[in-house]
Amino acid sequence: MTSSSNPILVTGASGFVALHTVIQLRQQGYKVRATLRTNSREAEVRETIAKQADRNDRLEIITADLTQDAGWNEAMNGCDFVLHIASPFPLFEPKDEDELIIPAVQGTLRVLRAAHLAKVKRVVQVSSVAAISAGHAGEDRAFNEEDWSIIENNIGSYSKSKTLAERAAWDFINGSENINKMEMVSINPPLIFGPVLNKDFPTSAEMIRTYMLGQIPGVGRIKVGIVDVRDVASAILLGMTTPEAAGKRFLCSAGTIWIKDLADLLYKKYGKRGYKIPRILFPSIAIKILALFDKKIALVVQSLDWDFTLSNENAKNILKWTSRSKEEATLAMAESLIEQGFV
Repeated sequence: MTSSSNPILVTGASGFVALHTVIQLRQQGYKVRATLRTNSREAEVRETIAKQADRNDRLEIITADLTQDAGWNEAMNGCDFVLHIASPFPLFEPKDEDELIIPAVQGTLRVLRAAHLAKVKRVVQVSSVAAISAGHAGEDRAFNEEDWSIIENNIGSYSKSKTLAERAAWDFINGSENINKMEMVSINPPLIFGPVLNKDFPTSAEMIRTYMLGQIPGVGRIKVGIVDVRDVASAILLGMTTPEAAGKRFLCSAGTIWIKDLADLLYKKYGKRGYKIPRILFPSIAIKILALFDKKIALVVQSLDWDFTLSNENAKNILKWTSRSKEEATLAMAESLIEQGFV
């Protein structure tokens, strides 16, 4: 479905997922045009990509900020496909949720309108499981693409921003403004692990970094979904090239795991190397008390004792997507954090 003669646009090229996506595009011979908020990071991005992809000559980098109109028409020119990956992912809750929601929603619409004006055929938007299962805490069941997060349930600014941005995107695609019938595909990954490629620390690595540094004595009874960043990138490319993917969401998860089991996995691998991985499982009531004094802990209180699963059947059946195991994704990230000097 794709043509290697026209550039593929990737937004937010310095990000964790976007870097891996650009690398896979380059490895497959595509011409890539990527956006950065400022040109100050271009050399770093090019160096990182060059280490993984043999050729760096078919990579064009353009400055375009999600909060500004400037640059987006130029970025879209001549592109048939846009991979919209850029979106803020904070470590802590902002003082004002609009710090996340406004750039996420308005930035997504800015990208879609510029793409539509340029007669782009398809946009692949990277959303999140945060737009699927947030606000459903306590529903011990399997979640899939039919589910939407409940923003009225105090789900936090990040989950709210991802939900509102994806809903706004689908409203545009299915609305009267989309005269050209531009297609969209949504990729919805859970917590993204896997290899960190440079010194730019991804927010999704904070859990593993915290455990490896022994910054907490124990963990709560919390379950998370995991996927490897390399498999998210492959899902994005499949979302671009699979005709049947048009108009669909794809929950791309390698599975769920209790974080006590995740910590045990890290301890088995790295405990003998001096990393003080937490081994204690705290009672949920103790976690709730600690959350009153620690912002990191406060973010996860609603997830205590929530026994859910994530279905990846659509991704497997329609995209023919396969994934590494959640264990491989976890250890790959841990190893790369050591290599990059983060732990």
